[in-house]
Amino acid sequence: MRQKLIIISGSPCVGKTTVANKLYEKFNNSAYLDSDWVWCVNPFSIEDSRLRNGDKNVSYVLSNYLNSKFDYVFCSSVIFTDKDIRENILKNIEAKNYDIIGISLMCSEKTLFERHKKRGDNNEVSYYWLRLGSYPGDYIINTDNKNINEIIEEIKNIIIK
Repeated sequence: MRQKLIIISGSPCVGKTTVANKLYEKFNNSAYLDSDWVWCVNPFSIEDSRLRNGDKNVSYVLSNYLNSKFDYVFCSSVIFTDKDIRENILKNIEAKNYDIIGISLMCSEKTLFERHKKRGDNNEVSYYWLRLGSYPGDYIINTDNKNINEIIEEIKNIIIK
């Protein structure tokens, strides 16, 4: 079996971190990177010109995991919804001979609002990322009205095809 890099993208509050955490626990010889943590700075600003430097960290960690011969490498982040950012990260991975599976988690604006509210997020809900849609070729998983176990099973079936 070839190694698999599983990228999980989507809007904030769509369930990426929860899903990736649960998935990686279900697959032996796996690793997980929440790429939001490779550029954790204060203050954070989307306009910060240094922000894309974090992409180098993502490429490096993913290379390290793949070169360490993990069968499954999971990576979640909102940044993978952006085509240029994703492609830049992927081209800088030094590992070879692995398959990429892209998963885009989606939900309705109503569901996104409810999830922000449930989380106690007092920030304004941004629908920007949700409206971007998915990366071309990604499997799209609608998380509306599904529990975490249903979502996990749906993605597991995609991974083990």
